[in-house]
Amino acid sequence: MDTDQPIIQDAFAATAPERPGTRSLGRAIKLMRVVASRPQFGWRLSDLAVACELDKATVHRMLACMVEERLVTQRAADRHYLPGPLMHELGLALPDHLLFQRRAEAMLEAFARRMRGIAVLLLRSGNEHVCSVRQGQLPLTGSVLYPGARRPLFTTAGGVAILQTLDAAQARAVLLDNVAQEVARCGSGRLAALQRMRERSDRHGFGVNLGDVVPGIHAFASPVRGADGEAFAALCLLGTPELYGEQHLAQLRGELEGAAAELGTEARGFNL
Repeated sequence: MDTDQPIIQDAFAATAPERPGTRSLGRAIKLMRVVASRPQFGWRLSDLAVACELDKATVHRMLACMVEERLVTQRAADRHYLPGPLMHELGLALPDHLLFQRRAEAMLEAFARRMRGIAVLLLRSGNEHVCSVRQGQLPLTGSVLYPGARRPLFTTAGGVAILQTLDAAQARAVLLDNVAQEVARCGSGRLAALQRMRERSDRHGFGVNLGDVVPGIHAFASPVRGADGEAFAALCLLGTPELYGEQHLAQLRGELEGAAAELGTEARGFNL
């Protein structure tokens, strides 16, 4: 972990100054992003307050407004907060994104079937990614990549594949944010494993996770580039060590890069 020590130290020290005019809006957007990160399980009020670094009373007032506006809903069974229907309705204003989503679902279904694994499309969302598509029937205990799930980029092979396309300054800024998120939510226990995955990926030139983060799950990824040439997503392939051993890395990279290029061509057709 020696190579990561400056980033970890800077992550603890870095604080973004808040501008009074945008403070409330920034907090509301952050709360919405956090709520959206657990679309199935949801959040308790106390956990949301910790994740957003706000007091419970403030978060409760914000949630009450969001529930009234249907941005957030509260499940009666356990009082957990979940994404509301207005989040989906707002997304309908982007028809090209919806058309690409449907095309990607069909392409990933075919790719997963051919590779006998799980195919996942992760869309970059700032310093994080959100799972857009998941196809394939292979049971994988411990996998958290399901549609709607949001994670810091450096926590998955797909996110690392996107990080590899950034220049040094951009990558460092993302890592500072990601390490701070990881430590705040999960502590520092996984940092060594996440560093191993990044170092392994850098050696091979694409996203490679050979059980580094979750034992028994191997994952591989290539970036998907849009009309501007930037990586807006990553195509990931998940499976077991028996399916995708280290001896298959060259083949897996070729398959992923070919499929990612096809997705990029589709995306450019929709001006994404």
